[in-house]
Amino acid sequence: MIPRYSLPEFTELWSDCTRYGIWLEVELAGCDAMEQAGLVPRGTADKLRAMKLELDPARIEEIERTTRHDVIAFLTHVEQLAGEPARWLHRGMTSSDVLDTSLGVQLVRVCELLLKQCDRLIQALSRRAAEHVATPMIGRSHGIHAEPVTFGVVLAGHLVEIKRGKQRLERAKQEIAVGKLAGAVGTYAHLAPQIEARALASLGLMPETVATQVVARDRHAAFAAALALLAAGIERLATNVRHWQRTEVGEAEERFARGQKGSSAMPHKRNPILSENLCGLARVVRSCLAPALENVALWHERDISHSSAERMFLPDATSTLGFMLERAAGIVEGLVVYAERMRQNLDRSGGLFFSEGVMLALIGKGVARQHAYEMVQRSAMRSFEGGGRFQDLLAADPELGTLLAPEELARCFDLEHALRWAKEIVDRAIQQ
Repeated sequence: MIPRYSLPEFTELWSDCTRYGIWLEVELAGCDAMEQAGLVPRGTADKLRAMKLELDPARIEEIERTTRHDVIAFLTHVEQLAGEPARWLHRGMTSSDVLDTSLGVQLVRVCELLLKQCDRLIQALSRRAAEHVATPMIGRSHGIHAEPVTFGVVLAGHLVEIKRGKQRLERAKQEIAVGKLAGAVGTYAHLAPQIEARALASLGLMPETVATQVVARDRHAAFAAALALLAAGIERLATNVRHWQRTEVGEAEERFARGQKGSSAMPHKRNPILSENLCGLARVVRSCLAPALENVALWHERDISHSSAERMFLPDATSTLGFMLERAAGIVEGLVVYAERMRQNLDRSGGLFFSEGVMLALIGKGVARQHAYEMVQRSAMRSFEGGGRFQDLLAADPELGTLLAPEELARCFDLEHALRWAKEIVDRAIQQ
């Protein structure tokens, strides 16, 4: 995480202070549950809470330089602060009971932050899609004019992709909302499933169904996949904004703020820097998926190869995605749309995009599909090469003229007919 691409709430969530605070929450939740099971003297957890211990990350790190074990350093620090009652903490537990349960708490909290950011982007896309439901533009495949769409329909496609991303994140949140207080190899040798369930419930988590020394890492891989897919969806949106803002296209652009500068050398420049930035950051988020998948296969009941990678990619990926969601929402909210330029680009091909409608009309007259295709294509290619307007060339084709009356041919060039379902598509996306 670097400050430039991290929102304050994400930085705080992944801070050392928050992490050690959650470790203490986990220890106290376990202590409460053990008190009820008669394994720890009653009132121990309340005594510790009443002390309002002020954990010092620097002191924990100082102790760790000797112990070379972070959880032992943490427990040593707590004992130094709390004295005698702290000896009951961590009874029957292993380090990963604390680490993985705390990580589950953090991941649930970070999911809630990300889901809130998703809602803002979804609302922005919904508003702009409805606003431009009837704004015609050319649809492109391979970057080449295909058939007409509306800008609202295009935005609706991005809308439902982000909605699917949010749904995946919600499912990942459920899958990752687990912890364990099951001991060194997950067999409750000095605890009991009931103690674990009681402690985890107080933290908003479920127990791992079959734990080893750790929570199974396929859960974290599924979470990373949800992050990566959401980032990829944002990148697709950003890539389109970059295309729309190209000088030769000019259909939409990022809002250019007063006082903003586009180039140190060229005062005229207005660049899609925010969208380009999102494309770069998407690569960072996607990169977390490979180590997350590789972390699934740990040796036996566990090794430590997953730990170092997770300490890096989970804060980085979640914080970066939170930044991306906020930035993407701002781009959509402020996107400047040039409907007139969209119409000009639509008209550049002289109606060539109506070719399928003409072909289908010929098929309806009994012409074999491939022959109908060839009849339309010969006029289309002449028009493409500058030989005249497509509709005029079709009308002058003697073979086609015997099959389609002028008014039938004219109906094939009806833009409103081609876009008649646009509102239904956009409404379906918004209501989904």
